[in-house]
Amino acid sequence: MTMRAPRGAARGCWLFTSACLIVACSHTQGPAAAAAPTTTAASDPVVAFETVRAVLQSPRCVNCHPTGDQPTQGDDSHLHQQFVQRGPEGRGATGLACATCHGKANPPDSYGEHMPPGVSTDWRLPPPEHKMVFAGLSSRALCLQIKDRKQNGGKDMAGLLHHIADDPLTRWGWSPGYGRKPVPVPHDEFVRAFNQWADAGAPCPPARVAQH
Repeated sequence: MTMRAPRGAARGCWLFTSACLIVACSHTQGPAAAAAPTTTAASDPVVAFETVRAVLQSPRCVNCHPTGDQPTQGDDSHLHQQFVQRGPEGRGATGLACATCHGKANPPDSYGEHMPPGVSTDWRLPPPEHKMVFAGLSSRALCLQIKDRKQNGGKDMAGLLHHIADDPLTRWGWSPGYGRKPVPVPHDEFVRAFNQWADAGAPCPPARVAQH
C-alpha cells in the first residue's frame, strides 16, 4: 500500500528543497563554503592559462608582438603601413619614431576610423633583444616564453602582473578607440586567470604528442 504524505508536509519539503537550491546557487558564500576545495575545470591553472593565451594572442596584443620587426595593425593584423619598423629600442626606426603619429591618447571618436591610437606612456614595441613574439605560438611555447626572464626583459611574476594589470599601454587594449575591437576577455577576468596560473607555480600545458 502506497503511503502519501499530507499536503502540508509535501509543501514543507518542496519549500525546504527550493531554499536549499537558492542557497546553493547564491554568489554569497560563507566561510565554510569559501574554504571548500574547488574541483571544477576552471580551478585548473593550465585551463586558466588558456584565458591568458586568448588575450595575448588577440590582435590588440599580437600587433605589437609581431613575428618580425614590422608591427601589424588592424583587427586582421595586416602589416603596418609606411613600412614602420621596430627600431633599436622598440620605439620606431630613426626618422620614423612611433611618437611621430601615435600621441598621448586616442583621438576623439569624431575623427573616424583608421586614426593612429595613442597612450600616455608612449607607443612602443618590445625592444629587439627580447621581442616577445606572441603570434603563431602554441600554448606551451607561449607559456614558456612569457615566464622566461631572459626573453621577457627580466620580469618576475610580480613584474609581469604589473605590466598586464597597471601599464597604460597594456590596458589600452581594452579601450582601443573608435573602430577597433577591444580584447575579447574582460580585464578583471584576465588578471584573475593570470593570478590563478601564477599562484599555482605558472605550470605550462604539456607538449603535444606528434600524431603518426
